Amino acid sequence: MSNSLALIVLPLLILQLILVIVSIIDLVKRDASTIKGENKILWVLIIVFINTIGPILYLTIGKKK
Repeated sequence: MSNSLALIVLPLLILQLILVIVSIIDLVKRDASTIKGENKILWVLIIVFINTIGPILYLTIGKKK
């Protein structure tokens, strides 16, 4: 991988990892009744397997107000 490509890709990968970690930590700390659908396992799968969009979905619409 060229240096210029690495300078672009590396920050994006770090951001992705941070989003996943923050989302998983928030999900684990919350009671299931405060999560839309009340299904933590489903949200873990969404966060982990739908890469960048999964954590963003959880952080924006996954929590009940």
